[in-house]
Amino acid sequence: MSHPSARRNRRAAVALLTAFAAAISVASADATAASADTPQSWVVATGLDNPRQLSIGAGGAIYVAEAGTGGDGVCVPDPEDPTASECLGDTGAVTEIRRGTQTRIITGLASLAGPDGSGATGPSAVSVRGNTIAVLMGLGGDLDKRAVLGAGGAALGTVLTGRIGGALSVAADVTAYEAAANPDGGEVDSNPSGFVDVNSKRWAVADAGANAVVSVGGNLPDTTLAVLPPVLAVPPWGGDPIPAQSVPTQVVTGPDGAYYVSELLGFPFPAGESRIWRVVPGQQPTVYATGLSNVTSLVWQHQTLYAVQFSDGSLLSEEPPIGSLREVVPGAEEHPAVLAGLLAPYGVAVHGKTAYVSVGAILPGAGEVHAVDLG
Repeated sequence: MSHPSARRNRRAAVALLTAFAAAISVASADATAASADTPQSWVVATGLDNPRQLSIGAGGAIYVAEAGTGGDGVCVPDPEDPTASECLGDTGAVTEIRRGTQTRIITGLASLAGPDGSGATGPSAVSVRGNTIAVLMGLGGDLDKRAVLGAGGAALGTVLTGRIGGALSVAADVTAYEAAANPDGGEVDSNPSGFVDVNSKRWAVADAGANAVVSVGGNLPDTTLAVLPPVLAVPPWGGDPIPAQSVPTQVVTGPDGAYYVSELLGFPFPAGESRIWRVVPGQQPTVYATGLSNVTSLVWQHQTLYAVQFSDGSLLSEEPPIGSLREVVPGAEEHPAVLAGLLAPYGVAVHGKTAYVSVGAILPGAGEVHAVDLG
């Protein structure tokens, strides 16, 4: 974040997506039908609330972080619309999909959303090791915002852990680290959106609000792994290029042991300019791939990297965001679509030769998980 408007740039993306919600509800049947035209793809879960990142657990079970639908608790101003508010509820959840059956195994997690429940902030990612589960909680703000939300919002901006079926507790505080360290030196803003296990008590986290990848938890000090630089992009009205903030959305461990980070660029949301970063602790981040758009998630299958594009075009488009799952080709400007025509896809996970993609990431009650055979 290099200037005070950086947070507003990121928030503009959320505001645009929320505005699309009504149109998406109408278009969802067509988008689902388009993906169903691909013989190898099928739907494995429905009725999800703003589904985000996915992970795979024991026996191939799929876990989905649901950001929820907000609620009727404490309300805070919407940073993009002073006449509107986002209100707190306990509607965040984690759904397990096992042998064709979906079950919300965790409920009652904090969630912030507007009155219609779309574009929520809450559980953003999940990781399962045996019977232990970790849930990453988004926030979209700072410690002052969290304090206003009170006890019900105290877990936002943190990593929660516990046994499946038991109570969860805070294991790491990503937002507190942003407040203390502010890695990019800009406005203090934290919105954890994706993570990967370093070990059972420590995580590498993509903090979309901080423009940084950080390492938190365990007995070691919290540290910054990388600060991602902006891209110069021409605004819609023309003129000189302006910095489009680098918004990291997910971090995964590659087959070489390095971290790989997906990027969604901020305003003016240029299409085809998003990058995938390779991060080695103690070194400057390097670009692994270019030519992508609005990437929200990554997954490796052996030596092949796959990426989810939330939208294949600019987020300034007036159309609902239609995205895809892409096979990333290092050094290329084109990355072939594995599964296209997806309505607001977000997270991806792989088990064996099957990829699972969360769809309808900004929709309450209409989110799905689609599966595709990778061959």
